[in-house]
Amino acid sequence: MPQLNPVFAALPVSIFQHMTGLALRHDAINLGQGFPDEDGPLRLREVAAKALLEGPNQYPPSRGLGELRVAVAAHARGFYGLDYDPEDEVVITSGGTEALAACILACAVPGDEFVLIEPTYDSYRPIVEATGAVVRAVKLSPPGWRLTEEALRAAIGPRTRAVLINSPHNPAGRVFSRAELEILARVVQETDAVVICDEVYEHLVFDGLEHVPLATLPGMRERCLRIGSAGKIFSLTGWKVGWVTGPRHLVAAATRSHQFLTFTTPPALQMGVAHGLAHEMDFPLALTRRLQKNRDILAAGLTRMGVAVQPCEGTYFLTAGISKITNEKDFAFCERLIREAGVALIPLSAFFRSGTPDSFVRFAFCKQQALIEQSLARLEKYFAQA
Repeated sequence: MPQLNPVFAALPVSIFQHMTGLALRHDAINLGQGFPDEDGPLRLREVAAKALLEGPNQYPPSRGLGELRVAVAAHARGFYGLDYDPEDEVVITSGGTEALAACILACAVPGDEFVLIEPTYDSYRPIVEATGAVVRAVKLSPPGWRLTEEALRAAIGPRTRAVLINSPHNPAGRVFSRAELEILARVVQETDAVVICDEVYEHLVFDGLEHVPLATLPGMRERCLRIGSAGKIFSLTGWKVGWVTGPRHLVAAATRSHQFLTFTTPPALQMGVAHGLAHEMDFPLALTRRLQKNRDILAAGLTRMGVAVQPCEGTYFLTAGISKITNEKDFAFCERLIREAGVALIPLSAFFRSGTPDSFVRFAFCKQQALIEQSLARLEKYFAQA
């Protein structure tokens, strides 16, 4: 038998594929996979459609169309006061996941350490491990899911090559506070580490909280690669348009790895996103208000059922503890709900290397309000009969 990369060869089917497959077989409402059920701004899509028809449809520059790089730089400056040169401090990627892969490949070195914050988005660890880097984890704990100096110092040290932080955080729903980020900055500045900042949910922040890019803190701009996503900003997840911003020496390395991953991204979609960043930013602000209402409806309904709802400060996702309503592990509980209640969720244990804690589940509420209410009705009926 041929020898394959052991990291990818040993991976099971992703938790999202597994639960979505079950949901399709049982005609369940899918609150597992995090994609909206409405497309983003019509005018943005019209601009992309016009560009597709009129062309050109050949390779755009690997770094991305100049119009979009300028728009991304203007977005960072307008919202956060961060100045990036669109010429060599911005690169456009085929989605946030490709941006992550490009940044990880640019930073990871076999044998050196790479720090992740658990629970982690599922692509992080396999890509890091496939490079030969050694993963060290900072494990967040419920109910607060807070970053602490003790945990950071236990994981970050002289051999740390990079730290990957996700805020707003999927799946915990945390928006790390300025105080937490200041602790991280202080610890990182004692090393030579780079920080990869996954900020794809940057505009999905609730209750008047503030998203603080780590790069805005003193001394951190030169260490941070920031990842953004048009799919998340404009509810166009199928477009797979993302970007990386940062200091030119770090972006140059990410750009070199990007050119051997996807090389470039469809030019018509880039034109649409450039229009969106310049003219359609009312959309994500309205989306945040709508999703906050969905979150509140979902949280209230789950609380009535005795589920221990965790604080949700941002993203599409709400987590909840199930230990008061079942003795099952979260994976088995989610499978049973799909088969018997007709609602699909994701077990939180899938986001931890150890598989624990295993008594929490994740709900995606980036759906129509009516679908959230229908899901709650199914669950209430099911638990009333149980």
